[in-house]
Amino acid sequence: MSYTMGWFSTGRDEAARELLQRVYESISNGVIPGRIGYVFCNRWPGETLESDRFIELAKTLDLKVIFLSSSAFEPHLRLASSEIWRAKFHEEVMNRVQKYGAEVILLAGYMLIVSPEMCRRHTMINLHPAKPGGPKGTWQEVIWQLIEHRASETGVMMHLVTSALDEGPPITYCTFPLRGEGFDPLWDDLERRLMEKTMADIIEEEGEGNPLFTEIRRQGVRREVPLMVYTLKALAEGRVRVVERKITDEKGEEAGAIFLNDEIEGYVREMESQ
Repeated sequence: MSYTMGWFSTGRDEAARELLQRVYESISNGVIPGRIGYVFCNRWPGETLESDRFIELAKTLDLKVIFLSSSAFEPHLRLASSEIWRAKFHEEVMNRVQKYGAEVILLAGYMLIVSPEMCRRHTMINLHPAKPGGPKGTWQEVIWQLIEHRASETGVMMHLVTSALDEGPPITYCTFPLRGEGFDPLWDDLERRLMEKTMADIIEEEGEGNPLFTEIRRQGVRREVPLMVYTLKALAEGRVRVVERKITDEKGEEAGAIFLNDEIEGYVREMESQ
């Protein structure tokens, strides 16, 4: 039987569509020996323009699309208790997707925190924009922490989703340097400005437009799609497995995250040469 994946996304932007398109292509050309069993979107058709574009793409790829609008689902309960609402919403989500089956669910631009019960009942994986042991938080928070700590390296990882946010064990990862030809002038410029301003001033004044911030983000984004592709490939081939919330190798023995730098850098070079 083919390895089956579920796909959860809010479909809020072009990046969400690109992730789905790229993984679908990797399945079609045989890189990932599996299939996308269904796509779940927490937006109704007609709710937003971007999610409509995402839904249309999924349908164009002939994928089963399941909907349940989180915005329309018991809004009064959500205001009264977000935890109770989250549990009830995801109970209904599980009811809708269970008959389609999936050995793993990929959260790919899914903008909700899943309920603890869903974490227990399903194997879900998510991307985090740092290497194992790196900063936690949103991608913006991660990058500012890297800058503030003068980090020389960062990365991207795929990890198991657990009820503790961003605390699940890593499954795969890659790294890239934050020093060298493309970065050193940006670090030097930052240090010069820090002679006159504080880091808080720079963050407030420039935000995501800071040149060093922008380049760190750019380098991370370049590696996100290939890491997802090669993580799903490793799972589908059985090179890495999730057994009772633990990461194991093909023999069933507990294992650490797979380091995928060679595969990721090769994918990036190939895509950017086209």
